[in-house]
Amino acid sequence: MAAPARSQSSLNFVLVIHGGAGVIPKEDLTPEKEKATRATLDAALLAGHSVLARGGKSLDAVIAAIKILEDSPLFNAGKGSVLTAEGTVGMDASIMDGATHKAGACADVKHVKNPIELARLVMDKTPHVLLAGDGAERLAKEHGLQLMSADYFITEHRKLQLLRIQKQAMEKARKAGEKKVQANSLESIGTVGAVALDKHGNLAAGTSTGGMVNKRFGRVGDSPIIGAGTYAHNLTCAVSGTGHGEFFLRGVVCYDIAAKMEYQGVALTNAADDVVMRKLKDAGGRGGVIALDTKGNVAMPFNTEGMYRGVIRADGKPWTAIRKE
Repeated sequence: MAAPARSQSSLNFVLVIHGGAGVIPKEDLTPEKEKATRATLDAALLAGHSVLARGGKSLDAVIAAIKILEDSPLFNAGKGSVLTAEGTVGMDASIMDGATHKAGACADVKHVKNPIELARLVMDKTPHVLLAGDGAERLAKEHGLQLMSADYFITEHRKLQLLRIQKQAMEKARKAGEKKVQANSLESIGTVGAVALDKHGNLAAGTSTGGMVNKRFGRVGDSPIIGAGTYAHNLTCAVSGTGHGEFFLRGVVCYDIAAKMEYQGVALTNAADDVVMRKLKDAGGRGGVIALDTKGNVAMPFNTEGMYRGVIRADGKPWTAIRKE
């Protein structure tokens, strides 16, 4: 089933979300889990729609949607984040305002319940764009954001996932005659993001993630990097990416889509397809994006087996998909 088409009655506001791109084994996505996942995607869409329907800002709609996904153990963000090689969490998030071109981000935070809120704080309350680690958490404490113990974020599923990945790495190292092999995996599917167009014609984008499973201490991917994992500008589009972060960083993927629109006059769908399905794929990168322009056009290309995604327009009817449909 295709995403709902743009219509004259739904031009005034749109919200698009993703819940990560990568390999989605059918044996892992049971009917019960798929039902729960789609229900959470619907809830996120409706939360953002509620903001937009009452004339709220696209920034606020993005945050409302992402918070729902961060609070769910089904996604790799907030509660349910994947684990580092040390068995801890290190969460990243970013947000960008298409109207002002302001942005905020946080990286490697371990106790903030909703990292997307911290990214907004960095944007609104500091002269900086990105704060990391203890400095970012200090800002969260200063402004009363909800902090949780490390145990809150760690689920049994993520513990087992880490053990499996590390066991595979040990076996690979044994066969290669090496002491250690660092194994990462796109099982980190579940990074979340949202892009929105509000009634005032303003765009915004946000992304939140627990990163890559079994990542080395201190590793930061594309999600908190403006231009790589998140980008928004009213002149072009709002974009949130998900996938193998190192490739999104090298290709500045989200900005690349906007740049094609601004400098070459390429339409949103064509720009997004070219970057994700050609440039990113040819470079060896796997993943996808959600993108939205000020006319309400939506693009959701991905070069992986699947990508959790959804769209809601003014009619308030959520549409979601997981695999290519």
